[in-house]
Amino acid sequence: MPKNKNLKCILIIGSGPIVIGQACEFDYAGTQSLRSLRDEGIETVLINSNPATIMTDPSVADHVYLKPLTTKSIIEILKKHPNIDAVLPTMGGQTALNLCIEADEKGIWEDFGIKLIGVDIDAINITEDREKFKQLMGRIGIPVAPAKTVTSFLQGKEVAQEFGFPLVIRASFTLGGSGASFVHRAEDFDEMLTYGLEASPIHEVLIDKALLGWKEYELELLRDKNDNVVIICAIENMDPMGIHTGDSVTVAPAMTLSDVAYQRMRDMAIHMMRSIGDFAGGCNVQFAVSPDEKEDIVAIEINPRVSRSSALASKATGYPIAKIATKLAIGYNLNELENQITKSTSALFEPSVDYVIVKIPRWNFDKFEGSDRTLGLQMKSVGEVMAIGRSFQEALHKATQSLEIKRNGLGADGKSHTKYDEIIDKLTHPSWDRVFVIYDAVQAGIPLSRIHEITKIDMWFLKQYEELYALEVEISKYTLDTLPRDLILDAKQKGFADRQIAYMLKCLESEVHSKREELGINRVYKLVDTCAAEFEAATPYYYSTFEADIETPDGKRYVANDSISSDKKKIVVLGSGPNRIGQGIEFDYSCVHGVLAAAECGYETIMINCNPETVSTDFDIADKLYFEPVFWEHIYDIIRHEKPEGVIVQLGGQTALKLAEKLDRYGIKIMGTSFKALDLAEDRGSFSRLLQQNDIPYPDFGTAENADEALALADELDFPILVRPSYVLGGQGMKIVINKQELEEVVVDLLQKIPNNKLLLDHYLDGAIEAEADAICDGEDVYIIGIMEHIEPCGIHSGDSNALLPPFNLGDLVMQQIKDHTKKIALALNTVGLINIQFAIKDDQVFIIEANPRASRTVPFIAKSYGEPYVNYATKVMLGAKKVKDFNFNPKLEGYAIKQPVFSFNKFHKVNKQLGPEMKSTGESILFIDSLKDDAFYELYSRRKMYLTK
Repeated sequence: MPKNKNLKCILIIGSGPIVIGQACEFDYAGTQSLRSLRDEGIETVLINSNPATIMTDPSVADHVYLKPLTTKSIIEILKKHPNIDAVLPTMGGQTALNLCIEADEKGIWEDFGIKLIGVDIDAINITEDREKFKQLMGRIGIPVAPAKTVTSFLQGKEVAQEFGFPLVIRASFTLGGSGASFVHRAEDFDEMLTYGLEASPIHEVLIDKALLGWKEYELELLRDKNDNVVIICAIENMDPMGIHTGDSVTVAPAMTLSDVAYQRMRDMAIHMMRSIGDFAGGCNVQFAVSPDEKEDIVAIEINPRVSRSSALASKATGYPIAKIATKLAIGYNLNELENQITKSTSALFEPSVDYVIVKIPRWNFDKFEGSDRTLGLQMKSVGEVMAIGRSFQEALHKATQSLEIKRNGLGADGKSHTKYDEIIDKLTHPSWDRVFVIYDAVQAGIPLSRIHEITKIDMWFLKQYEELYALEVEISKYTLDTLPRDLILDAKQKGFADRQIAYMLKCLESEVHSKREELGINRVYKLVDTCAAEFEAATPYYYSTFEADIETPDGKRYVANDSISSDKKKIVVLGSGPNRIGQGIEFDYSCVHGVLAAAECGYETIMINCNPETVSTDFDIADKLYFEPVFWEHIYDIIRHEKPEGVIVQLGGQTALKLAEKLDRYGIKIMGTSFKALDLAEDRGSFSRLLQQNDIPYPDFGTAENADEALALADELDFPILVRPSYVLGGQGMKIVINKQELEEVVVDLLQKIPNNKLLLDHYLDGAIEAEADAICDGEDVYIIGIMEHIEPCGIHSGDSNALLPPFNLGDLVMQQIKDHTKKIALALNTVGLINIQFAIKDDQVFIIEANPRASRTVPFIAKSYGEPYVNYATKVMLGAKKVKDFNFNPKLEGYAIKQPVFSFNKFHKVNKQLGPEMKSTGESILFIDSLKDDAFYELYSRRKMYLTK
């Protein structure tokens, strides 16, 4: 059945600000969906309140409404666009589904004659209402865990008495497992039950018997109107039941499931999808499997929408689930659509993969002081990384190298835990480092049977760890000169980094790199092609691995490499790696625009990134995508293979910026602002001296490298003092101190966490107003793209402040100082590209807090507020293709735009929610107001001083 010709205009609901449990995977899904509809000539209307995303870019949808996700906004849009025929709510996560249900209950869709596509209301209600879901599974013969739904405290107590402990409490209609908990003891039950009932918007929880220790699996499905179903990917959680799948290490394809059990699971998933409603689109199904020979399968839940896992499954297989799900929603059948990668086979096929995928979540517990770091049913991670390898071991190592937590992989970096009691405790109470602690346990000689008994992780995974450690022990017996070639090749095939091998051999990383080159052990690149190379792929989407030589009949030896380097002029854009607090989706936005701008300038574009949730790792954004860790060894090998004109580092946040020094040292050209200038701005002391030389005011300061120097400085500076480390992200480690004892504690603690750092101590301007400016500079001219004033006082991190564009009460004198300082600093730093400068204003004098000559968090916000493609312009300046004066700047904004931070404190009760110089927000929304008389502004302004903490 071809496309429904009656659908001329479709409304898509986005997922709003990024929170823990709902990250930028929905920006990826929504962007794909909008592009897919545009291909079909369908007019698109988008509502989403997140300014940092590609999805809300004017180039993606025909009409973008950056409005709060409420039924009031929906009605406004439907009145303005009476031609909207249908709504697609499955691309915006739980937020979009909940809004869709609310609009349905209020009769909004019916009033405006809007058809629901991609899902039906019954399917949402059945899957979200735990009791209805359980009853349906009973009717269709799918086993579920014994469970009962309760809507009151008393009912809950009765169920607990009937089932006994341990129990699981799950709140209905919540996101990322909010309100869910394990209860092992009767004395904890009352508190957890109350918490679950409060977290559920309908005050309902499901209490079920805990399947602790069972294995957990997910399947990603697509169904069309003809009831054809394809299973795109089977994902196995390395962590057993009891840890939210968003916080689990996951592996694709499934590794420890027998073929017979897999076929049963497939049949159950298809039966479930066909039973929940009559709709065409995507679905995610989760199962628990008993860890014995019987392999009993129990259904956990089904989500009739694209999910975090479908972004992962799309990147893992190369099958663009959101794009195809959108085509199915508008009436196509699977057999009518082409495979987007091969361009020669149909979409009615199940991808086969000849590699292994490992996803590891990325946490930010350091931002939530006092939080419970134990992983459980509520998701706590803020992002994730994905790695591709020819074996589980290689993919696991590459994933750990992608996390950016100062680890070089598993073990072999001197950071292992060695105390028996500490290791056992960490295995018993899983936290962010469990993936590393398992290796430490093997290293400490703890038997695999004991590790399995505590963690319930399948023995197959534990044996993979054991093999890795055995190889480390073997290599450590040699020196660099005596190490046999086959052992180096084995280590590289198992994912060990050159740095780790150097640690084992007690030599330098560069020596290991030279040695393997000498021995002809080089990275080769393989295509992600969805079909295990059975058909030719038209999409250049690569991962690296190491292979043994192949010998031809005439005696030639070679290693097969799928990535052919062209002789076109090329640009590499370094991505921003996993999402974390302080570096989120806004840098992915900048990277995507950087890639598109470089292509407009005639370059072949190459993207390197390892974040499966993002638009930058979509296979058709850059000319070539390397799905690789943003980790020196991997980047260096790609650059040597591709030989680009240069590398763009100022769009990928601190991740890319940190690699600038190495690129500079190895003679690789950095496009735009030079490493020297980047380094000068990052080094707090050198930057303050630059301000001194240019007569630009800054708070009294001094630098210190130890506690003694800091205490001596305190006598000159006057308290309160702001302590700031160099080269950090999101205000990491920044503190305001008010006496010498606090200063000593903070300095000692900081230098333990970030050794050899240069700390800047400056007098904190109490009660000052904070403002910031973003600008584009070409080395001669400076154009200020936006000046924002923060509602909160100076001292609260700019990422956690409500910011108004343009400023609301800075006089002409102050504004002129901001403009003059911005231009002076941009030129003094020899900026070529973007720069962000932060100011403190006291008694009408403007002081400089810091400058970052790179894309900042606020650039997408300003671009959306003024309707101008500033990253595109800045990239062309970096590449030397354009000068600032070549652009016709024409910003348009009626009234004011407010950047509003969004926090995820609800995932961590009992945590300190006060704000200070270290960033804690996970995302942001944008709010447009006509005037300062708006109630929203009044409310924000009245609360401005509530939160300031040290």
